[in-house]
Amino acid sequence: MDRIPILKMGEFLLVSIQVDMHDRLAMTLQEDLTERIVSAHAHGVLIDISSLDVVDSFIGRMLGHIAAMSRILDAETVVVGMRPAVAITLVELGLSLPGIRTALNVEKGMDVLRRAGNSRDRLLGENGHGTVAG
Repeated sequence: MDRIPILKMGEFLLVSIQVDMHDRLAMTLQEDLTERIVSAHAHGVLIDISSLDVVDSFIGRMLGHIAAMSRILDAETVVVGMRPAVAITLVELGLSLPGIRTALNVEKGMDVLRRAGNSRDRLLGENGHGTVAG
């Protein structure tokens, strides 16, 4: 069965989708990614969709589900490389993709994840219990 590689880069995971997504592959990615977030203790997921020419409503919803599951597992999700035609299609389908941050490319996406991590660290404070040590 086909699988999309998930690379670990520090505290983040990088998923670069280089094949046409079909429903079964999207569901496998969702399962693999949630397992990998937990095993790697990842705090961010960057999904590069720059190779996708088409994103249908099912794939759009799956991206939303991945972001929601990642958030529950304490990881932010950033989708990068969205082509204009894909953005137009998602809007026409009425998919707003709540909870998904976007960036133009991988470099900018990593910046978004780093800023999100810095904000989380400030909120948790040094002791990690949600209060600022002082």
